[in-house]
Amino acid sequence: MFRRSLGVFLIAASATLAFAGERWKGHQPKLTPQKSGTTQLLISVSPVDSRVVWAAGTGGTYVVTTDGGKHWKAAVVPGAEKLQFRDVQGVSDKVAYLMSVPSTTGTTDFRIYKTVDGGATWKIEFTNHTKNAFYDCFAFWTPNRGIAHSDSVNGVFPDIRTTNGMTWKSISANMPPALKGEASFAASGTCVTTQGRGNAWIATGGATTARILATRDAGDTWNAYDTPLVSSSTAGAISVAFRDPQNGIVGGGDLASNASADMATSKDGGQTWQLTNKPPVQGAIFCLSYVHGRGHGDAKEGDGHGDRTVVITAETEPTFTSGPAAWTPDEGQTWFKLPKKVSGYWAVAFADPQAGWFVGNGGKILKISF
Repeated sequence: MFRRSLGVFLIAASATLAFAGERWKGHQPKLTPQKSGTTQLLISVSPVDSRVVWAAGTGGTYVVTTDGGKHWKAAVVPGAEKLQFRDVQGVSDKVAYLMSVPSTTGTTDFRIYKTVDGGATWKIEFTNHTKNAFYDCFAFWTPNRGIAHSDSVNGVFPDIRTTNGMTWKSISANMPPALKGEASFAASGTCVTTQGRGNAWIATGGATTARILATRDAGDTWNAYDTPLVSSSTAGAISVAFRDPQNGIVGGGDLASNASADMATSKDGGQTWQLTNKPPVQGAIFCLSYVHGRGHGDAKEGDGHGDRTVVITAETEPTFTSGPAAWTPDEGQTWFKLPKKVSGYWAVAFADPQAGWFVGNGGKILKISF
């Protein structure tokens, strides 16, 4: 589902929930603007580590840094000038994947690109030929194993998977039946998340119920679970992340409304969800990230004060050019607003608590450090 909106970031602390909010009271992260080298809208970001970060956006543009953002290189993928890159997965300073959507609505020219030489050349690994498909996001367990998720078509999710980092094959027969109108939001690459060797979760909306689709075996089998988030043609579960096999968060809301955004947590691998305290943002959480990082789903519980800290950004229709950002040290029990200058950012992701990045309108990049 094509949506332009800002991201929401969530950050978690290693202190117990009872004291996490008090511990962080009055604390604000360090915010450092960086120069991307482009004025194109940057939609998604993927830190490999604290030095290597990839981001991508409109006009077939991607940017990459190998020194933590002191210097960024901006370039355009040949032949993709009219495409938007809605998702990016960095593997190393040389290897990265890009997922594109058409700049013109109504077409189905979705592609997955890969580089193995730092962007000097790009190979198209997948081109969509399914009418009415809309590929929103992809995510990886390892550099060569990942899945890509599409809105439903005639009651079926035409999702695809790679097991070798080179070819993508349909797993639509493995997916649960779709609800009428069920789709996902191209939430800066965060409508699907992976963890461990084969866990993955997909956030959906667009129907009467917002759901989480979950797999424990790398996409061979799936289950669908209801969430308490509001859902309609413009609302639903939008962005999802898990910090270990059992504990995760999902954010959403209504992109066409000024009502407060929603967030929920799960302690049983996504089977049941409980609403958190209301995030201090209106519209919808479009992107969220645990502060401990979102590499290849390899975050571990107990890895420091990023465990339960989440950062979020939000937006509403019709402008999608500005929106507030906030963070929570305890998965939504306590909330803190980020300064007003943190506005117009679509995505956020972390390598570690000291190395996170917002990207957004006009090629803006903002480093965030806790």
